[in-house]
Amino acid sequence: MLAIDRQRRILDLLNVAGSLRTIDVAAQLGVTDETVRKDFEVLDKRGELIRIHGGASRPERIKEEQPFTERQAIRREEKLVIARLAASRIQANETIFLDASSTVLTLTEFLPDVPLTVLTNALNVVTALAERPHVDLICTGGVFDARSRSFIGLIAENSLKRYNIHRMFFSGNGLHLDRGVSERNSLQAAFKERVIAGAEDVVMLADASKLGQKSAFYFGEVSDLSCLITDAAADPGFTNALEAKGVEVRRGE
Repeated sequence: MLAIDRQRRILDLLNVAGSLRTIDVAAQLGVTDETVRKDFEVLDKRGELIRIHGGASRPERIKEEQPFTERQAIRREEKLVIARLAASRIQANETIFLDASSTVLTLTEFLPDVPLTVLTNALNVVTALAERPHVDLICTGGVFDARSRSFIGLIAENSLKRYNIHRMFFSGNGLHLDRGVSERNSLQAAFKERVIAGAEDVVMLADASKLGQKSAFYFGEVSDLSCLITDAAADPGFTNALEAKGVEVRRGE
């Protein structure tokens, strides 16, 4: 197979899957891993894909964020696995921050029945926990963003100064080994950056599809993370590299 035909085939596979592993592409095309890596390099230079650890990803365009109800239904089983693991990290009498992501909303289903202070900027989290005994619930306030159903902006950011946050649970659109964590929404990114700065334990909840990805706005370095909680499909090469950088990785089964 000529290089140009092989590269077209790679792009066809990428358009279907969204991301590819080098070893899988090599097996499908009957070539060596090194050949695939060279093809990835050519396509990366042309802007047709993004090389990531162990493979390649489709370039993510800056696009309108999906409505929350749509995001909540995506990869529901993975979110349940991740949320259960995250809940096991929470101790009685802690102050925890829960962001406006659909994965973190799933975590509210598994919060331990112990005294907690929950700080959030997410209307859905407030609704989910409003009737929970033993939970002191604090909402940041701020400018309401209907698409994410959350409060953002300076009022939300400034409210964080009053709290000592033991654990921050959040998600994002991507986690890249070199660039860190990123979001499509600039105001969400700015808000999460402020939370990270004031949190003792920074825990990212992200399914395998987000690993190695880049989005429009970066809000944290890999070194800011205490722990990544992900699912069984996570690339071992990526998670091993993350652990080598000092980040704890917990993987659901």
